Amino acid sequence: MSTSPAATGASRSYLRGQGRLLVAPAVVMLLACSVLPFIATLRFSLIDYRLLAAGPHRFVGLANYAKLLTDPGFLPALGNTLLLIGLVLVISIGLGLAIALLIERAVIGRGVLRLLVISPFFVMPPVAALIWKNLLMQPVTGFFGWVASLFGVPAIDWFASAPLTSIGLIVAWQWLPFACLILLTSLQSFDREQREAAELDGASSLAIFRYLLLPHLARPMAIVLMMETIFLLSVFAEIFVTTGGGRASSNLAFLIYSQVMLQYDVGAASAAGLVAVIFANILAFFLVRAVGRSLEA
Repeated sequence: MSTSPAATGASRSYLRGQGRLLVAPAVVMLLACSVLPFIATLRFSLIDYRLLAAGPHRFVGLANYAKLLTDPGFLPALGNTLLLIGLVLVISIGLGLAIALLIERAVIGRGVLRLLVISPFFVMPPVAALIWKNLLMQPVTGFFGWVASLFGVPAIDWFASAPLTSIGLIVAWQWLPFACLILLTSLQSFDREQREAAELDGASSLAIFRYLLLPHLARPMAIVLMMETIFLLSVFAEIFVTTGGGRASSNLAFLIYSQVMLQYDVGAASAAGLVAVIFANILAFFLVRAVGRSLEA
């Protein structure tokens, strides 16, 4: 028994309407949690909105953006953001690859090593910053200072002499499990017969890594690069707990915090937030293209 085209069209319209009805709560939640705050932030960035100022808020146009771009702390914060991202990526991907290669092999204590690698996942960023600040990097009572005393060398005051590097080590330690697990999963999917054939042909371990494993790891490394970069743009807790900001360690996220919570300038902070969003989207665009090229290769 065949159905008429009108009945088929009505059925499709009904199903389409039901689908829209089911999707409606998610769309409303997206509007409430994403689009509306963005519109409010855009509005705040165009007015003179200070928390301690009385009276109506004046429309100032792009004055907040001009103020941000001429702020002496903006370019250092932008530079620190890029340096922090680069440092964390180098450490987490490089060390994660080395640990993944070690775990992938049958070594003694592999289970314990795997547990130690995953453990930073269970530590919250403020707690991790406190552990590194007070137990590891403290120049008098910290672990690194104790190791330095064993060799008779002066201890390093990490957060005074190299604040951005210190923060980068903390953040890299937190992101190390992510990079290691992604790369380890990719290594375990590598064709062992291909590796054994290369070993039988006399290929060295370095040659196997360079010509077989590294091309195989190109795609997961690109994905790790993209994911970490997007999330590293919002690093805040580690800076707040360890150095409390400053020209040498503030990034864009901390600059926004200082403007709204220390200077009470909501308008300038909103402008900085939108600039950070634009910067993040530009960076994500190029990273997505890089990952797409890697997947096509």
